Amino acid sequence: MANTYTAVTKQVGDWWIGWVEEVPGVNCQERSEEQLLEGLRNALREALQFNRDEAIDAAASGYKEVELVL
Repeated sequence: MANTYTAVTKQVGDWWIGWVEEVPGVNCQERSEEQLLEGLRNALREALQFNRDEAIDAAASGYKEVELVL
């Protein structure tokens, strides 16, 4: 099952800047829109993995993972 996120993008001068709506702090700037979207995908993957690792570290032991579907 693929997760879907929303990129908000804007060209400012020679640069493209963008943010992922659903995840605060995931943003990027690149020279082309294609590079921007790839950069946002990479930043999003890294942020989600960091958040997963941080949650598991905080739980320490005896935890279980339960899938949440909206």
